[in-house]
Amino acid sequence: MSNEVNYPELTHAISKHLATLRADVPEVMQGFNDMARAATRDGALDKKTKELIALALGVAARCDGCLGFHAQTLVKLGASKTEVEEALAMAVYMGGGPSLMYSAHALAAFEQFSAKTA
Repeated sequence: MSNEVNYPELTHAISKHLATLRADVPEVMQGFNDMARAATRDGALDKKTKELIALALGVAARCDGCLGFHAQTLVKLGASKTEVEEALAMAVYMGGGPSLMYSAHALAAFEQFSAKTA
């Protein structure tokens, strides 16, 4: 893919700016963090399944930062490339051609973070 995004660098850069937001608007950031923890907690769906859903939603929203953070978490949770590809297939099914194009970005993010842990 030409002009491929380096997702580890992107998530690192975003994290620095998020730290500024945590300092400047702590109540908003704490509220978001609380919501994220509650939404991703194991329940009827386990954390990995919820992160696969989040990655597919990141494709639908065309959010590179979302792809980076959720791909990174999926690697940490032990997701397989096949699991990621099946979640991306659902994003393509529901979102058509634009989601197919962005699924390539999501797969690149997963592969970049996987390579860092290999």
